[in-house]
Amino acid sequence: MIPRDQPRKPDPVANDPATSSNASNAPAKTLLLLRFSGDLTTKADATRRRMTSRLVENLRMALKSSGRAGKVVKDRNRLFVALEKTDEPTLLDDDAMAERFARVFGIQSVSISHAIEYENVDHIVREGEAFGAPHVRDRKFAVRARRVGDRGETRISASKIERDLGSALLPLARGVDLKHPDTTVFVEVDPDQAYYFIANEPGAGGLPLGTEGRAVSLLSGGFDSPVASWRLLRRGVALDYVFCNLGGRQHELETLQIAKCLADRWQQGTRPRFHSVDFDPVSREIQAKVTTRYWQIILKRLMLRAAEAVAGRWEASAIVTGEAIGQVSSQTLQNLAVIETGAKLPVLRPLVGNNKEEIIAESRHVGTHDLSAKVGEYCAIVPSKPATHARLDDILEEEAKLDPSVLEQALEARTHYRLTDVDLSAWEAEDLAAREIGPNDTVIDLRPKAAYTTWHYPGALFLDFPNALRAYASFDSGQRYVLYCDFGLKSAHLADLMRREGLEARHVSGGLREVRRLAEAGGN
Repeated sequence: MIPRDQPRKPDPVANDPATSSNASNAPAKTLLLLRFSGDLTTKADATRRRMTSRLVENLRMALKSSGRAGKVVKDRNRLFVALEKTDEPTLLDDDAMAERFARVFGIQSVSISHAIEYENVDHIVREGEAFGAPHVRDRKFAVRARRVGDRGETRISASKIERDLGSALLPLARGVDLKHPDTTVFVEVDPDQAYYFIANEPGAGGLPLGTEGRAVSLLSGGFDSPVASWRLLRRGVALDYVFCNLGGRQHELETLQIAKCLADRWQQGTRPRFHSVDFDPVSREIQAKVTTRYWQIILKRLMLRAAEAVAGRWEASAIVTGEAIGQVSSQTLQNLAVIETGAKLPVLRPLVGNNKEEIIAESRHVGTHDLSAKVGEYCAIVPSKPATHARLDDILEEEAKLDPSVLEQALEARTHYRLTDVDLSAWEAEDLAAREIGPNDTVIDLRPKAAYTTWHYPGALFLDFPNALRAYASFDSGQRYVLYCDFGLKSAHLADLMRREGLEARHVSGGLREVRRLAEAGGN
């Protein structure tokens, strides 16, 4: 880590106890070796310097926010993090810190390493034997060595290191297995130093966050939009999130949890915002004035407009959505073309050609799968026969019926939060769940008429969700209400609205399945 064209001088990593050639002494620090992503190494010199500078800044912020003491050091084509040792149980251990830095975009892999300034091959082998002995004992092993950096300056043979170190370790091991070893001892050699490690933590790759500008992502809480957001983050685009709330406080909390997960896991180096816009008045305006088959198309156009308004406030250059061709009825190619004319900014759709199964699988890697699985898919306005090949002229004619001030007022009233500062424990939504149905409760079935006719809870009243949204303000305040729908999403939204009106309302959070169970159990 000491460049040859500079005089040797104290180096924050090379002269650290973690890199001492005395392998018998326990290091006072842990050394993490970080490798640049391929996207970064192929850039022109000026671009690479700019991006590397941002990457170092992001890594330093990741270190600071972890609470661990240490230092980030750049040397040639490598980055190192020297971590102070700690026994504090509330702090991340070394393995968890390696995982943390591996999630910083622009990093290809991370290794917990031991480093020395070597004299010759024999020195490298002696240190490698001391390092590798506890790892290969009674196991089949392999040694993998390679030269890094300027190979013209590194005269040592990697194959000789493999042979000599393998021979030194063999008496301790069960044998050598080059194809399927139990343990692999890795050695990387540059002109000055050798680095030993056992495992690589795969990195996120991509480009350093913040090097490719800023965008806003329309986040819904389902599987798609978080994965779409992650793909843009990996390309170096800093994101803020816009949530158009159609499902009440519970839906907002669940979507906020997803945004917080993305921010904490993947957005080291930026301080993303979460903007929540109450779209219930917008939804009602659409249902009251627009032809039913165009509801969803116009709703999505207005969501793009909301995102564009936020983007303009924070100098973002594009809007990100989780749409994929043909995934739902409104996402035909023709409809997507009509929808995106609702905004002037570019609309980026990273998932446009993906299948749902691929998106769900990727959400596990992103870390949002379990959170999205709780949210489900929610839309307050689902026409029975939606338009699948809408014409722009027809949409503009329908849109002209709307009062633009409704969206403007919703945007003015929006709330926004710095995700790094959000304390989710203070965000617990009011418990709206009905765990039993009493004989004096007024039970309301919010499903379509056909579903109600097929089966409903004994004594339940029929009032489909769109009409319930319009009528609940006139409900009798002396009654206790229990609401249910297919999946518990719409019922949660309406129960929340009714509580705000002073009505005593609960809902069956488990949807129709739980309603059937309660019916069989006599309401208990």
